[in-house]
Amino acid sequence: MADEKKHYMTLEGKQKLENELEFLKTERRKEVVERIKVARSFGDLSENSEYDAAKDEQAFVEARIVQLEKMIRDSVIIEDNKDQSDNVSIGKTVKFKELPDGDEETYIIVGSAEADPFEGKISNDSPMAKSLLGKKPGDKVSVQTPGGEISVVILEVK
Repeated sequence: MADEKKHYMTLEGKQKLENELEFLKTERRKEVVERIKVARSFGDLSENSEYDAAKDEQAFVEARIVQLEKMIRDSVIIEDNKDQSDNVSIGKTVKFKELPDGDEETYIIVGSAEADPFEGKISNDSPMAKSLLGKKPGDKVSVQTPGGEISVVILEVK
């Protein structure tokens, strides 16, 4: 699988994923196994909703562990100040204004693992970021969003 998806993230973002992985492996797994043991003690497993719920939770925890391991393994660390140009790139903060007279918005472009629009972080895979990548201040950009096409002008990149 030569074309594995790379997961771009900051060192801080990778550390958060590693901490979550450690928690799931050392604590959460044990809690779920204990819930399964308790549910088994209730008897007939075919009609035991506690057992079913615990098994579902176990499947979720195990799937998340696999997902985190893959993301960490395929991570590419975004290094601060690696790209000194004014071009929009992953790890940079971009300030833009929706045209013709929209509000100014500021976002940091991060990898999908760290994206959180409520914290001002958008994924490099988002339509907005894909349209902005490689552009510089003063550029007018058309962005195809789920709500339709919008135009923005880049005000600042840092």
